[in-house]
Amino acid sequence: VPAAQGRVKVKQDDNRNYRIEVNIRDLADIKQLDSSKKTYVVWMETRQGNTVNLGQLRSSSGFLTSQKKASLETVSSFEPFRVFVTAEHGINVKIPNNQVILTTETF
Repeated sequence: VPAAQGRVKVKQDDNRNYRIEVNIRDLADIKQLDSSKKTYVVWMETRQGNTVNLGQLRSSSGFLTSQKKASLETVSSFEPFRVFVTAEHGINVKIPNNQVILTTETF
């Protein structure tokens, strides 16, 4: 998604968990990208080599606001190595498909 821009903040809390905040703007409606896809899912690669579904991108008023902003906040006991977004058929997928929309460098 050429116009999309994102920011990921990762902070360790007092319990040694990692608070992960993902904020994206200028993200195209999922139907414009692929009519068979239903949602954007945020994933995390851990330092242990696992890939974890962190959840669905959401906005405060429906899927995407008029400014096309979406976000996700979550907590993980695993330290993230990389965070990325894919277009998926549903939110409960266990393995990301190969259509990566945005990705971070490694942390």
